[in-house]
Amino acid sequence: MEQKPKRSIEGFSKNSKRKKLEWVATHFFEDPAKAEETIRRFWLHNEIDQKLMDGISENTIGNFIMPFGIAPNFVINGITYALPMVIEESSVIAAASSAAKYWQSRGGFKATVISTLKVGQVHFFWNGDIRKWHNIWPKVDQKLRQAAMPITENMEKRGGGIRSIELLDFTTEEPNYYQLRVSFETCNSMGANFINSVLECFALELADIAEQQAGFTETEKDLNVLMSILSNYTPECLVKAEVSCPITDLGTWEGIESQELAERFYQAIRIAHIDTYRATTHNKGIFNGIDALVLATANDFRAIEACGHTYAARDGKYRSLSDCCIDDGIFHFWLEIPMNVGTVGGLTKQHPMADFSLQLLGNPDATTLMEMIAVLGLAQNFAAVRSLVTS
Repeated sequence: MEQKPKRSIEGFSKNSKRKKLEWVATHFFEDPAKAEETIRRFWLHNEIDQKLMDGISENTIGNFIMPFGIAPNFVINGITYALPMVIEESSVIAAASSAAKYWQSRGGFKATVISTLKVGQVHFFWNGDIRKWHNIWPKVDQKLRQAAMPITENMEKRGGGIRSIELLDFTTEEPNYYQLRVSFETCNSMGANFINSVLECFALELADIAEQQAGFTETEKDLNVLMSILSNYTPECLVKAEVSCPITDLGTWEGIESQELAERFYQAIRIAHIDTYRATTHNKGIFNGIDALVLATANDFRAIEACGHTYAARDGKYRSLSDCCIDDGIFHFWLEIPMNVGTVGGLTKQHPMADFSLQLLGNPDATTLMEMIAVLGLAQNFAAVRSLVTS
């Protein structure tokens, strides 16, 4: 009988953390003792905290430590904050702090949440006359909402819940493929579990409606749900951050006068709208700031990045997420970006450092946190572009 490769193992997840580490060190390192010591150095001394870390993910053998820094002097809508940032790249926090101090004496940052809707989808296949669904849609909408009531009632008490249910026809792109697109308000939570629970309820109810519908043929009674899941693209969960001042107030920077500085800055932003190669690096700099605060508050930076990059390509071409204009002697620089964050649920309170971050920020609601994150992305972008067009 052929032997299994040396590095294969069954039942790895059932082993203790120490046994997992011992196996990894023995099978993948020339000096197992040194490998084990490297990991153990970063185990937390507090057993309760370490148990919390071990329970966040699967097959854990240790902790990966990231720097936790502070960017002070951020004036946002008239209030001064010190923003926590978790990032390993040097100069990022220094650049953000420099931008914060620069704009502190120029009116600070303004931020506005434009909308807060999230999206979920039920993807299904159905072979029939779509007009039959359209004819009964008001009743279907009502039945779906009633079926989900046990899930939604607590969210509705907080001001959230289901906002709209749309039936979308994709049969020109894929035979018999339809979709329920549902918009939600989830208040101060990111809402992933809530949204997915509602969608799964909708899937069962929709299939049952089709099966019981008197006017449907036998073929039409067979509705096949493929999957039900939230979307991380949330273009209607949108926040804007901006700065502006008279061009003369920009001051001289490394020998460059304010008018030239404004024009060079504007040209750099224009290039990031024109050229995708530049836009990619440009937007990466924005996410240097965004991701750092998202991580510090234990939100989902991967979802926010995916959403932001999709939004940057919403017109078919990948472009800068930030924009700039010079009108009537006023320099105006802004960023509009969709993001879904929470200040309750998930790890936001469970993780001690995330809880510390939220306390540092004054325990903001989700919309205020959106504003802070967008401002930090804009500040990071301002610092980077200013540096590029001067020195």
